[in-house]
Amino acid sequence: MPKLIRFSRKLLRFDFYFTALFPTFKIQKNLAMELQLSTPALLFSAITLMMLAFTNRFLAIANLIRGLHKKYLENPEQEIIIEQIHNLKKRLSMIKYMQLCGVLSFLLCVICMFLIFTEAQEAANYVFIGSMLALLVSLGISLIEILISTQALNLEIQDMEELFQKRSSGFWFKKDKNEN
Repeated sequence: MPKLIRFSRKLLRFDFYFTALFPTFKIQKNLAMELQLSTPALLFSAITLMMLAFTNRFLAIANLIRGLHKKYLENPEQEIIIEQIHNLKKRLSMIKYMQLCGVLSFLLCVICMFLIFTEAQEAANYVFIGSMLALLVSLGISLIEILISTQALNLEIQDMEELFQKRSSGFWFKKDKNEN
């Protein structure tokens, strides 16, 4: 019996700390959570900042593709440019899906707020879960895109290393070259 009393006291302490940390959730007696209107509204700023970051990535990749296109027209035989274009094409596609999932998450947040406003609590809970899942998928794709972008940088480094190895005298900085 004392173990049960200790467990119930721990549960009450958890309930106190949880409601202190997350005041937008109300824990009912049957342990179901009720969303308040402010809960999905909190995601608005996070989703819009995430969408801004995705748009910046998109614009940076678009500029890189334009630059690589000019280099390719000058020297179509250079293999590293073709590899980079393939890499950027893959990243561009991933950014499209990241933005799609981000917009879906934003849309589901708005629908969730409407459902909370109309007091359709159970439907609002499911739509909020969908919104969170769309946000999670968007962040997961973003993580994969970051890993792919490091592969592109490794291609550049590999190309530079090959050029450095071809030099018989090794790598010199401009400052070092002027001193000799």
